[in-house]
Amino acid sequence: MSTDTSIGKQLEGFRKDFDTLRREIGKVVVGHESVVDGILTAVVVGGHVLLEGVPGIGKTLLVETLADVVQLTFQRIQFTPDLMPADLLGTYVVMETPEGRRTFEFQKGPIFSHVILADQINRGTPKTQSAMLEAMEGQEITVANETFQLPQPFFVMATQNPLEMEGTFPLPEPQIDRFLLKLLVEPPRPDQLDEILERTTEGEPPVVVKVVDGRRIAEMREIARRVPISDGVRRQAVLLSCATHADHDRAPDMVRRYVRYGSSPREAQALVLSAKVHAVVEGRGEVAEADLRAVAHAALRHRMVLNFEGQAENVRPDRIVDSVVGTILGGSTETAPDAE
Repeated sequence: MSTDTSIGKQLEGFRKDFDTLRREIGKVVVGHESVVDGILTAVVVGGHVLLEGVPGIGKTLLVETLADVVQLTFQRIQFTPDLMPADLLGTYVVMETPEGRRTFEFQKGPIFSHVILADQINRGTPKTQSAMLEAMEGQEITVANETFQLPQPFFVMATQNPLEMEGTFPLPEPQIDRFLLKLLVEPPRPDQLDEILERTTEGEPPVVVKVVDGRRIAEMREIARRVPISDGVRRQAVLLSCATHADHDRAPDMVRRYVRYGSSPREAQALVLSAKVHAVVEGRGEVAEADLRAVAHAALRHRMVLNFEGQAENVRPDRIVDSVVGTILGGSTETAPDAE
């Protein structure tokens, strides 16, 4: 009985901190509620997020506000074609000691921070993207055959513009797969735009307070991982992942027609871990089918490679996810809020 009470208090504390983070970010960022939830989910789980949207709709502001409400170091890295790996990771420089000796000393780059905003990541060259990939995957970097551990916790929030393709380098599939979630940031509605104007053209800008530190984030991560999931619900998560492969017997017609390669096992991990956070936030003590449905688009949309027909017809990945969710979970197949 005491154990159940302790778990209940931990879940309640988790929800309280999560809601407080939401409110603080909401002081600055108007709308984008599902995107905010997705980012906070990734922070708790320990994954990275890819934000996609046209310029000027608050992607950078959203990540900078997140950095303001957590007690972690933050660096913004503007990706450009001339950004080199050394500009990102750091390099060895010649230093002179008080005795007059010259030595090589490693000067850390901006990657050595807890929260990284990789702004316009698809403008970086493949060489720089590869350097970023090692940091995202192994939480470490290698320079001149020496390995350096990155500070923990470590999160990458990357942005990219889906419209302007000139001068960009599409992210390779292995790097895209390292993002726990891909969130679509849509332009504000008229009522939201009116509120943005009121906040930014009248009075003083809002001030946010720091809510959690790295230790508390680690505690919340452990709590989320302990949320139970039944064999039946976990089986549904497995089928959602498998149904993205055209040769699977439960794959819907859209997958068979338009998908060349389906999702990797990382998708199933992202689906379950994100669903656990969603369950806690919604006040449930274990993962339900509704939690899988809520996070399916963000976890799946970037992990399917379209074939030539899918690319030629410009098929939106969310349409394919709709068909997968409808086939496996049944019911409504409406696109997730952050994708509308």
